[in-house]
Amino acid sequence: MTQRLSTLVLFTALFLTAMGNQQTRDITLENKSKTDLPHYPLTIDLRTSSMKVRCATILLKGQEIPCQLDDIDGDGTFDELFTIVDLPKRSKATLNVTLSDEGNPRNYAPQVYVDMMLTNKKIKESNKQDLYISHLKVDRGVNPYWMLHHHGAAFENELVGYRIYFDHRQTVDIYGKYRKGLELKETQFYPDKTQAQAGYGDDVLWVGNTFGLGTLRGWDGQSPTMVSEVEHRSQRLVARGPLRTIVEVKDEQWQQQTESRPVDMTTYYTLYAGRRDCRVDVLFDRPVSDLRFATGLINVKNSTEYSDQKGLRGCWGTDWPVSEKDSAGHKRETVGLGICLPTANVEKELPANKDNYPYVVVVPDRSLTYHITFGSDNETFGMHSSKEWYAYLEEWKKLLESEKKVQVTQ
Repeated sequence: MTQRLSTLVLFTALFLTAMGNQQTRDITLENKSKTDLPHYPLTIDLRTSSMKVRCATILLKGQEIPCQLDDIDGDGTFDELFTIVDLPKRSKATLNVTLSDEGNPRNYAPQVYVDMMLTNKKIKESNKQDLYISHLKVDRGVNPYWMLHHHGAAFENELVGYRIYFDHRQTVDIYGKYRKGLELKETQFYPDKTQAQAGYGDDVLWVGNTFGLGTLRGWDGQSPTMVSEVEHRSQRLVARGPLRTIVEVKDEQWQQQTESRPVDMTTYYTLYAGRRDCRVDVLFDRPVSDLRFATGLINVKNSTEYSDQKGLRGCWGTDWPVSEKDSAGHKRETVGLGICLPTANVEKELPANKDNYPYVVVVPDRSLTYHITFGSDNETFGMHSSKEWYAYLEEWKKLLESEKKVQVTQ
């Protein structure tokens, strides 16, 4: 993740005060906006540290708060330190950060979960699979969709769950909950009858060949195209918690259009504890102003639509969570979906069609960042009408814009 975009707080000569095998530094965050920012994500780049970090602690008002160390590029060295802070409007928070080149990362209660596994045909139960993996890369022509349990990486926090299809669609699908809590380790995206009766969640959206929830696809000038012509495709679990998960999806030498040069596309899906939205960072290995892309939301059957005409779009509707021919034992599910794109990347917002609420997307250079979110009507803690959902989307965009204005000093 060498070109890691605006989520990363870069510090020049970070942690200048050293004592033995420890380095300490105060970092102050200031929210000057009129918007409360609960669960503000702070990422600190450790590549500027003079030591090889093995352990870290963060104090806020003298009290230790959870944090996590992540090896983003997989080279065996921690690249980033991450934490989450509540920032009320018009407030400051000072964090005392200590790094050490001895010991191991501290243990905190997990607030997120992620897994990826091969299907074990010797085990019949869908919620007792055991072939866990962290990385899979396949060559051109190989479709691992049926090789993987729940068809790709799946991740959650206490509010929501997501999965990413490992095939040419790369669709973002969703897992809705009734109650707050981590449960994918137990249900593995497919609760059995006992779990369902006990109030566990389930798949709540049928996606087919649609965008699902904000999947990025190609654009041929008339319609979206799948990410089909690639030399290699991979998924990798980059960060496992306790505060965030990161899933990497890589498409090498994607020939989006026959007349264009191939491009390497790397997508990072980041889910934070305590938030229902997921951040999507897309990086290309060259400028892609010559290409166009498409994304948006599935047109849930009988859904209503919301748009601010400036990159924020949502829908609220009800449909079967599986194909109708497989609907026995299921109930229709009501969901709210949302996507928030930077206005500068929206070339055109297209009218809804039978499958999608689409956008045509332009990337002037070589990176794109946007956000997706959803809610299930099953939730005891969420929204239960289109009016509530669209009000949430408006507040969500305001929060995202206010987070960009947080001032960080050291």
